[in-house]
Amino acid sequence: MTTMPPFPDDFAWGVATSAFQIEGAVDTDGRGPSIWDGFSHTPGRIRGDDVADTACDHYHRYREDVDLLRRLGVDVYRFSLSWSRVVPDGLGHVNGAGLDFYDRLVDALLDAGITPMPTLFHWDLPQELEDHGGWLRRDTAEHFARYTGVVAERLGDRVRDWITLNEPFEHMALGHALGVHAPGHTMGLAALPVAHHQLLAHGLATRVLREHSAARVLLTNSYSPAHAASDDPADHAAAAAYHALHHGLFTDPVLRGRYPDLSAFGVDVTALDFVADDDLAIISTPLDGLGINYYNPTRLAAPPPGEALPFTMVDFPGVAVTDFGWPVIPSGLTQLLTGLAAEYGEALPPLWITENGCSYRVEPGTDGRFHDQARIDYLDAHIRAVHAAITLGADVRGYLTWTLMDNYEWAEGYHQRFGLVHVDPETRDRHPKSSFDWYAGLISGQRG
Repeated sequence: MTTMPPFPDDFAWGVATSAFQIEGAVDTDGRGPSIWDGFSHTPGRIRGDDVADTACDHYHRYREDVDLLRRLGVDVYRFSLSWSRVVPDGLGHVNGAGLDFYDRLVDALLDAGITPMPTLFHWDLPQELEDHGGWLRRDTAEHFARYTGVVAERLGDRVRDWITLNEPFEHMALGHALGVHAPGHTMGLAALPVAHHQLLAHGLATRVLREHSAARVLLTNSYSPAHAASDDPADHAAAAAYHALHHGLFTDPVLRGRYPDLSAFGVDVTALDFVADDDLAIISTPLDGLGINYYNPTRLAAPPPGEALPFTMVDFPGVAVTDFGWPVIPSGLTQLLTGLAAEYGEALPPLWITENGCSYRVEPGTDGRFHDQARIDYLDAHIRAVHAAITLGADVRGYLTWTLMDNYEWAEGYHQRFGLVHVDPETRDRHPKSSFDWYAGLISGQRG
């Protein structure tokens, strides 16, 4: 493996996690239930019926985890706050004990010389809000803005970098259109209000954060470049439709103040009854950065007759896949980063890779170590893809890999392993893998 080329001196290196996937302590300190608590405890919803009641027990072992971050040498740690730990019902009462936990975590990170980058919403909506209609209701965005104000009032004197939402497309599509994630709705395109109300929440929260401090605010979207399966115009139309839904729906309103053309889905974006007059002005409040979550591109073909969607997903032939079955195509990340710059021009803020990683399960070797060479190869190739994009003019400020440690991988339970650190399923003890040492060495080498 050749030496990694040098990145800019101020380029930031980090890792990312999320609250529900690692914290555990679901009945601790007054935390209320989230939609993922009930969903994960419903038989048949999660692979192996795994639950996250303990997860990685990060709530009790956060100091140990901060020490791992210090050993790794990261500049930035992206984590999320549990809305239901801070405002248990999502509506009113503020739980001071929950805020105390994040207070302690932020202080521990700063003491270790690590910049905290909290995400305010990573899919774990308080159950009480869901019982009132969840993201289908406009006032959920207003409740999110109030929660943001509570957090900013407590942490804003020390936290300067915030992410409002994580992957609103996945939360809409997997949680509300297809039902494979919490809250488990199967609404199809009737889930579009979920997209708009999440974006409205982002815009309102951005304004709240700037009222409380000189904060830098990002939105994190997932991106998957759309590849037509052939030169057939019908396949190109399928790819364009997918691009509009996955990419444009959550980027155009933020950067351009308008929704993309969704006519391929039979949707007239000029006649959406859930969009109020000033909403797009709020949603397009200028950002300080755009978070990019990249795992793979998507190959699209024209759908068979009778399908509800104007595309169908097909495999990339002859391409290696991760344990999740996701194709390993590092060049897609270069394509994405340079493509965003070409598509949005001066409207595009600086970019951050806020997630990029791979699931590979490995067993300990004869020496007791977890030798995950496949993960090292994946990360090496994708980081080089980021470097290639920078040399082509993309303004990328940092790279955060997913994830620090093996965790609760949503509907896959504990069956998918993305971590640089192995977590023993019984003891929750942490065991850094070979990829941990490799990433620490890369970061150290970039600093000269």
